[in-house]
Amino acid sequence: MLNGKTILLGVSGGIAAYKAAAICSKLKQAGADVRVIMTESATRFIAPLTFQTLSRHDVIVDTFDEKDASVVSHIDLADRADLVVVAPATANIIAKMAQGLADDMLSTTLLATTAPIFVAPAMNVHMYGHPAVQANMRTLADRGVRFIEPGTGQLACGYVGKGRLEEPEQIVAAIERFFADRKLLQGKKLLVTAGGTVERIDPVRYLTNDSSGKMGFAIAEAARSMGADVTLVVGKASAALPEGIRTVRIESAQDMLEAVVSRMPDTDILIKAAAVADYRPAEQAKQKIKKQDEEMTLKLVKNPDILQTIGSLKTHQYIVGFAAETERIDEHAIDKLKRKNCDLLVANDVTQEGAGFGTDTNVVRIYDNNGLVEALPVMSKLEVARNLLVHVAERIKKGDKAN
Repeated sequence: MLNGKTILLGVSGGIAAYKAAAICSKLKQAGADVRVIMTESATRFIAPLTFQTLSRHDVIVDTFDEKDASVVSHIDLADRADLVVVAPATANIIAKMAQGLADDMLSTTLLATTAPIFVAPAMNVHMYGHPAVQANMRTLADRGVRFIEPGTGQLACGYVGKGRLEEPEQIVAAIERFFADRKLLQGKKLLVTAGGTVERIDPVRYLTNDSSGKMGFAIAEAARSMGADVTLVVGKASAALPEGIRTVRIESAQDMLEAVVSRMPDTDILIKAAAVADYRPAEQAKQKIKKQDEEMTLKLVKNPDILQTIGSLKTHQYIVGFAAETERIDEHAIDKLKRKNCDLLVANDVTQEGAGFGTDTNVVRIYDNNGLVEALPVMSKLEVARNLLVHVAERIKKGDKAN
């Protein structure tokens, strides 16, 4: 799985640095080309010569120690990496990453790379639980950094608790799973809708909702990392658009329907994560409506049901719907899945803490025709997206589709 992959291993200064030698060795044995960057503090715990011997490459510590005049080392390494792993990751390097600091070779390279990043924290239990450390990790997770959680047990400082670097075998297994996942949707064309729709009252006023687009954007990014050819159809959104993904901008529910239906024949997977307005004004004023009476009556008419429409039109497509609920989630979700001919449906209680519009996390339940498939705890929307897409990929592989 790792043959031909260049993995950049960042080693920061903690007692667990000795375990990084085993990580380096196991990655090398698995076929990876391992390049090691150490912080100055890390060299106090383990010698660079150890990693040089294991990786068969020079180990870089000093930003200004340029061994090859034809390249700038931190840029060359950042560009060459297929994956960056920071293990152990101290509270200090995590803080640098979160704040975008670049004052040594490792932090500078981390800021320059566009490769996926894994972080394996290791520190005292109280340090790990400190609000500042937790906030920094949430910031990084929101940016797409993946964490390999530390284990619980006897720590070098004498405490017993969470903070011990995960075992090298488990870290390498997580890396192998990552590269395996990148092939899960290879060759599949995936379309995802995101954000809210805008229904114009007049040229300056409209009806909409609080959707930020974050869930749909997370699905688009996760699908791309799994090898899919992704198209994003997006309406009104407050979150930043993901870079490098084919994007179609729309405004109204009718616009979104047309954009989706026209692309359906060439789509394998369709995920409708957008929050579409159920109603629109019966008439759209061509000029700004002036304030006159004490009251104003606005007549609304029903918008087309996008999910139901694509469910009725589907042939080979695998369709996933979303449902934002406030009560009787299981009942409403299964009913919606069957009425709209979905293959999977993702539902959440938007009144629950950590879920709903605008949040960086979500709490969802995934259903198929037989009922609940999985209930996910509070996790980042990117992690929700990854979990959902693994279900989709596995079911497509088995030929599991609703009729």
